[in-house]
Amino acid sequence: MRYYRKRPQDESPKAQKRRRDDSALKNVVSLRISDKEKKTLERITKSSSKNVSEVIREALDLWMAQRQRLCLDV
Repeated sequence: MRYYRKRPQDESPKAQKRRRDDSALKNVVSLRISDKEKKTLERITKSSSKNVSEVIREALDLWMAQRQRLCLDV
């Protein structure tokens, strides 16, 4: 059974636009990964409640924090 969000009476389907949160992330970065990396990424997303973007952002945050610690030690 499919559930549909009710459309407000005063909005036509054409007038109803996809609403985005103002805090939504807007920058897009594409990258190429190997088949092995893709399989690993798929396993991580299936075993966690995170999507690919969240996993990549978390990995990037950890990498940047590590790099910052290394640079500050010098």
